[in-house]
Amino acid sequence: MGFKPLADHLLAKLLESEEKTESGIIIPDTVKEKPQKAEIIEVGNEVENIKKNDKVLFAKYSGTEVKIGDEDYIILKEEDILGIFED
Repeated sequence: MGFKPLADHLLAKLLESEEKTESGIIIPDTVKEKPQKAEIIEVGNEVENIKKNDKVLFAKYSGTEVKIGDEDYIILKEEDILGIFED
């Protein structure tokens, strides 16, 4: 990749949310909320608790969305991470 976040920042790829509810109702794009789940791609050198490939839940309305190449990413601070999903 050609991007390394600095300090306590993380580069993450947003993971899309489900497009329909458990009962089968399809959710249109216009009413979908911004995803809050992401996969960590790169970590800054001051990040202590999160590593590459972790799937995390982050605070709503946090981070800065960026486009690198043809892909969309979000840059987050470690303090914006609410938890790590365990497999």
